[in-house]
Amino acid sequence: MTLEIRLNHAFGDFRLEVDLALPGGLTCLFGRSGSGKTSIVNAVAGLLRPAKAQILLDGVALHDLPPHRRDVGYVFQDARLFPHLTVAENLAYGPRVRRREAEGFDRIVSLLGIGGLLDRRPGTLSGGERQRVAIGRALLARPRLLLMDEPLAALDEARKAEILPYVEALRDEIGLPILYVSHSLPEVARLATSIVVIEAGRVVAFGPTAAILSDPETAPLMGLRDAGAVLTARIEAQEPDGLTRLTTVAGPLWLPLVRGEAGRELRIRIAAQDVILSRTRPEGLSALNILAGRVAALHEGHGPGVLVRLDMGGEFLLARITRRSAQALALAPGDPVHAVVKSVAVGQTDVGTRPDGI
Repeated sequence: MTLEIRLNHAFGDFRLEVDLALPGGLTCLFGRSGSGKTSIVNAVAGLLRPAKAQILLDGVALHDLPPHRRDVGYVFQDARLFPHLTVAENLAYGPRVRRREAEGFDRIVSLLGIGGLLDRRPGTLSGGERQRVAIGRALLARPRLLLMDEPLAALDEARKAEILPYVEALRDEIGLPILYVSHSLPEVARLATSIVVIEAGRVVAFGPTAAILSDPETAPLMGLRDAGAVLTARIEAQEPDGLTRLTTVAGPLWLPLVRGEAGRELRIRIAAQDVILSRTRPEGLSALNILAGRVAALHEGHGPGVLVRLDMGGEFLLARITRRSAQALALAPGDPVHAVVKSVAVGQTDVGTRPDGI
């Protein structure tokens, strides 16, 4: 699937100027509030008619079609379910879905884990359950593209943790291209196969998730506080003390219990502020994770900090340290270093399934 988006539109003093050709998978539009993310998605859906627009889905022009003929599903921040209908009736609402026996109904219900909710009404559901029903309703309309505009923004952390695995399953098992809006970097790191960074209505960075997250030049645009990169890991064993042993390109990694069978491949987000650097392999530490790598690049910001990009053997991490520490270590590109990461620094929401082909 390719989605081409070319837009030019003014909202008073704000101008939206976008020229993108997106691959399949889950592409995240990331940016601060007011950067233009939702306007882009609304233009694709036909809810916004820009002054100039060319929107092509696999070569088929969408920009001249009314919204109901674009074959696009839309999941909003709020679920927008009909309160007087049951879950089953909400799922079956729409011109293409009129009965519970509709094509794909059982598969979608099973994928989203909502089989036990079918006879309930939206008012009795949690926020995460309502969003899963909203996703199911959008999927049952058999769209060619799914749009998701901040679908987890209204949920607390517990409900986000509940629904993230379902979005991963949607990405990996349905094979439907997804355009996903978020301003939560941990959420993006877990879900996205590619990232588009939007600032003031323009694209300032675009590429595969691992490359964008590990780029010191891009990190300030995405927020230094949440900056962090991702490593691919494979579950090796569940240890008797409650830790899970994983392997990465840079060495073994121990984390608090990560559920899954041996051999399962994961994507692990490691925050830059949780990485400590050492010239030599340290000894006598409580931290279990000591990963070997080399300095790939250093980026000095306007403050006292330095972002160090680490080549861990073909994959990359970021470390956020002070300029004083960088000078004391005399770091330079090519230097061997060891990255120290506390096991408890990686939370459950930082561990996700590895997207196919990534």
